[in-house]
Amino acid sequence: MVRPEKSSPIALLKARREGVFFATLWKSHPGLSVVWWALILFQGVLPAGFVVAVGALVGAVADGAPLRTPLLLIGVVFVLMQLLTPLHNQVGSLLGEHVSDRLHDRLLVAAGTPEGVAHLENREHMDEMTTARDFDLGMTGPPLHMSMGFIAGGLVEAVSGLAQAVVLAAYAWWAPLLVGGAWLSTHWLLRESTRWDRHTGQVLDAQRRAEYSYRLAVDSPAAKEIRLFGLASWLTDRFASERRTLVELRWHTTRLRQRPMRWAVVVLTVSGGLFFWSLGRDAASGAIGLGQVSTFAYAAVGAGAVAFGGLNWALSLAADGVAAVLRVERTMSESAAARSVVSGQTPAEGMPAAEIRFRDVTFTYPGMSRPVLDGLDLTIPAGSSLAVVGVNGAGKSTLVKLLCRLYDPGSGRIEVDGTDLRELDLESWRRRTSAIFQDFIRYELSLKDNVAPLDAATEEILQALTTAGAANLRDLDRILSPGYENGTDLSGGQWQRVALARVLYSVNRGAGVVVLDEPTAQLDVRGEAEVFDRVLEATRGCTTVLISHRFSTVRRADRICVVDRGQVVELGSHDELMALGGTYKRLFELQATRFNEERNGADSAG
Repeated sequence: MVRPEKSSPIALLKARREGVFFATLWKSHPGLSVVWWALILFQGVLPAGFVVAVGALVGAVADGAPLRTPLLLIGVVFVLMQLLTPLHNQVGSLLGEHVSDRLHDRLLVAAGTPEGVAHLENREHMDEMTTARDFDLGMTGPPLHMSMGFIAGGLVEAVSGLAQAVVLAAYAWWAPLLVGGAWLSTHWLLRESTRWDRHTGQVLDAQRRAEYSYRLAVDSPAAKEIRLFGLASWLTDRFASERRTLVELRWHTTRLRQRPMRWAVVVLTVSGGLFFWSLGRDAASGAIGLGQVSTFAYAAVGAGAVAFGGLNWALSLAADGVAAVLRVERTMSESAAARSVVSGQTPAEGMPAAEIRFRDVTFTYPGMSRPVLDGLDLTIPAGSSLAVVGVNGAGKSTLVKLLCRLYDPGSGRIEVDGTDLRELDLESWRRRTSAIFQDFIRYELSLKDNVAPLDAATEEILQALTTAGAANLRDLDRILSPGYENGTDLSGGQWQRVALARVLYSVNRGAGVVVLDEPTAQLDVRGEAEVFDRVLEATRGCTTVLISHRFSTVRRADRICVVDRGQVVELGSHDELMALGGTYKRLFELQATRFNEERNGADSAG
C-alpha cells in the first residue's frame, strides 16, 4: 500500500496565498526584500530590548546602582525605534512599487498573449481580469505601496510579541508557552474574521459598478453629458452606494462571531490570570526583584502584540491581488478560450489569389445559447469588393471577426484559396489583413503613431492621410489628446479619417484583404461618398469587405450580400438585388424615402 506523500511545512506555506505573496516580493526585488525583512526582525526585537532596559533601570533605582548604563541603553533603543520606522516605510513603499510594476507587466503579457479576443469578452474571464486589474487601484483596499506599510507593521508586531514572550523564559520555562500560546490561539479562534471571498459575483459586480462610476466622474469623454444633464450628484451617490456595498459585504463576511470571541476572552483571561498570580506571588516572597517584576510584567503585556500582528487584513488583500494576477496567467495559458486561436504554418503571402470562402460556418459566442452565424455560406472572389448588410445582430461584425481570426468558427471552415484559414500562419495572415472597426481606437499618441504605430516614413503617412481625406492634418508629432501640452483633439469625422489612413497605410505595406466595418459612420453623406470613392481607388486589387448601414455607400461595391439570422439570404449586385425585390430592395427604399424626407424638410426650412 502506497501512503500519500505528506507535504512539508515549508511546502504548505509556499502553497498558501501569503507564501505566494512573499515569494513574489523576493522575485520582484531580492535586495529590497532582504532589507525589508531584516528591518522587520530588527524592529520586532527592539521592544523586547526596551522592556529589558526599563527593567534594568527600575532595578538600578531600587538597588541604588548607577543609572548611566540602563539610561544609555533605553536612549539607544528609543532612538532606533524612532528612526527605523520611517526608513522601513520607505523601503516597503519602494518594494511595493516594484511588485506592482512586475504584476502589471505580467498582467499585460497574460492579457495580450492569446491571439483571439474571447478571453476579453467572456464573463468569467472578465471577472478574473477585474480582480487582477484592480488590485492596486484602491478599489477594495489600499494600493500595494501603501499596503506594504500595514503588512510590515503587522509582522513587526508579531515578531515583537514573540520576542517579548521569549523574555518571559527568564522567569519560567512555561511562561512564554502560557502567555505567548494564549495570544497565538486568538489567530486560530478568530480566523474567520479575516477571511473575505472577493471572487463572488455580488462582490465583483459591486466592484465593477463602483469602478465604472468613478471613471465616468473623472474621465473627460463623459464630462459633457454629466454636466449637461446634471448627473454629477447622481454619479457620486452611485459610487458611494457601491463602495458602501463593498464595505457591507466585507463586514458581513468578516465580522467577529460571538462564540470564537467568547473563547478568546476565556483563554486570555485564564492565561493572564495564572501568569500574573504567579508573578505576584514570587514578588511578594522576594524570589524576584523589583526590576525583574517590571521586566516580566511589561513583557507579558507586550506579548499581546502577537494577536494583532502577522497575517492581518492588509496582507490578505495584497495576497488576494497577487493570486488574482497569477490566476489570470493560468487562465490565459490553460483555458480553451486562450487556445482557441492557434497559428498554422502555411505562409499567407499573396493570398487570396482566387477567393475567400465561408463554408457552412456556425459560430456561437461563449455564454450564449443561440448561434450568431448558423451554417453561413459565402464566397468572396479575390480582388473584389463585397458589402454586407442586414439588421443589427444579424452577424455582420461577427463575420469580420472570424475573417480576422479574432475568433475561430465553432463548426465549418473559412478557406483562403482552398486552404483552411486555421492552417495559415497567423502573423502572416494578419499582415495581409487590414481593418477599421466601428469601435476603432483613438490612441492618445501622436498623429504619426495613430496612423503607423510601428514606425514609417513621413511620406507614406502623409500619403495615407491625403487618400483618407485628411490632408489638412500635417503635424505628425502633435499628440491627439488635449490632456498633453500642445495636444489637441479631433472631431469624430477627423478621427474616422485618421483610422482610415491607418488602413490605407497597411495596404501600401502589402495588406491584400481590407475590412471596413462602418468606416464612415461619422461623416455626412457627401463626405462619405468622397472618402469611400478614394478608398475603393486606393484598395483596387484588394479583397474588400464593407459593412455599412448607408446604402449610398453599399451600392458602390461589386457585390452585396444580405445577412439575416446568421445566414446569407440574398447575394448580388445592387441592380440585381433591386430587381429581385427582396429584403435589400425594401431596406434600400426605406432609407431612400427617409433621406428624401429629411432633404425636403431641410429645403423647406431654408
